[in-house]
Amino acid sequence: MKKRIIGIMGAMPEEIEGIVALLKNPIALSMGKRIYFRGQINGNDTVVVFSRWGKVAAATTATTLIHEFKITELLFTGVAGAISPELKIGDVVLGKRLIQHDMDARPLMAQHEIPLLSKTYFESDTTHLDITSKAMDEVFENNCLHAIIEKEYLREFNISQPKYVVGDIASGDQFFSSNKQKQALSTQLPEVLCVEMEGAAVAQVCYEHEIPFSVIRTISDVADDQSHIDFPSFINKISSKYAAEIIKNIFKQI
Repeated sequence: MKKRIIGIMGAMPEEIEGIVALLKNPIALSMGKRIYFRGQINGNDTVVVFSRWGKVAAATTATTLIHEFKITELLFTGVAGAISPELKIGDVVLGKRLIQHDMDARPLMAQHEIPLLSKTYFESDTTHLDITSKAMDEVFENNCLHAIIEKEYLREFNISQPKYVVGDIASGDQFFSSNKQKQALSTQLPEVLCVEMEGAAVAQVCYEHEIPFSVIRTISDVADDQSHIDFPSFINKISSKYAAEIIKNIFKQI
């Protein structure tokens, strides 16, 4: 039976700090301008790493986890801009399907279709989606976030009743900071809930190597002309706490 090794990628260095703190007997290994932290969480062999930004960086990191660290499954956590009007800052999206919104090889193939794979979306493994959903239920139904995040920080970002939803996430090498960008994406891909820069690339690598994955994104902004949030502050005060708490609860389920 293949040994279970869980890879965890964070889109911001601050986000993995709380996860690294969960590791028992951590060992840091430098490779390809990244630091990989090996250890155990709840008895499970685990490797944690900051992915760096963008599709190429994230895909490179995922590939290294698969080939060098022999991971058998992958969790990716980070922030995203809301596309759905139903999402607010502090909400979380669990990716059911991932799509690269900037992939366009027309007229050779349909817009958004990945060359040679005949796929537009990469679907999360249903078993891992269920495990992650149960962990999210534990976090959100029991108000865990209010217990671990100071009230003044929640007020600072106007977070009162955060929720999580399961749905489509779009990725591309582009930061969304205008209503025009947001509206164009929503018109092209009306089912997309949020946008970020890495998830679908990671999903493609996992698909090609038959590695189950989960992508978890905390909404940090609404991806429009008002997307001027203090990201370092949001990461340190909010999303890093989210990431550690959600990962901790995922490991309780496995």
